[in-house]
Amino acid sequence: MDKYLLVILIFMIVTIPIAFVEPATGELRDPPLIPLFYAAIAGIAIIVLYSSYQERKKRQKANVKRRARK
Repeated sequence: MDKYLLVILIFMIVTIPIAFVEPATGELRDPPLIPLFYAAIAGIAIIVLYSSYQERKKRQKANVKRRARK
């Protein structure tokens, strides 16, 4: 996984508890910020899918290059 994607992934993971806990006081939010929670989950899924797509493309290029040498 690219280092930039990893940093964004960490921010998304930290966002999940923020949706349920007020950062200033530490108390639970009465109505939790559900859109923020689902946005963080969607962001994590997109980052994981995109990084696996990048790795697959890189692996395919390496395989083509390896086969061309033979």
